[in-house]
Amino acid sequence: MLISHMFERRVLVITMHDDPGIDLRAALLTEISDLVHAYKPASVVIVLDQPAPTQAALSVVRRAHRLCSRLGLVMSVATRSAPTRRLLAASAETEEDIRLVIHASADTAIATATALTMAA
Repeated sequence: MLISHMFERRVLVITMHDDPGIDLRAALLTEISDLVHAYKPASVVIVLDQPAPTQAALSVVRRAHRLCSRLGLVMSVATRSAPTRRLLAASAETEEDIRLVIHASADTAIATATALTMAA
């Protein structure tokens, strides 16, 4: 199982458990897109559950961020890896109008997304 998801208080949380590799990147992005369109969330959180996400996983996150930006959704990502957070922050600053919010903890990412959704 590459991903799991939950939907609560209009926040869609997608947890990426395993690296998709190059071969499964497109299929995983399609699955994420289908979830976003099915649930119509106010916010999306992607949790990278791997200790050191690969370039394939980061590519999925960047593409999901572009999708969410086009739909006007704030997307957050949580990863324990400090180097990964720095890479995501550097690429997100130059790519999209809606800023990618990056957290070290999944709990913090979900709580922040929920609070922002409830305040809106």
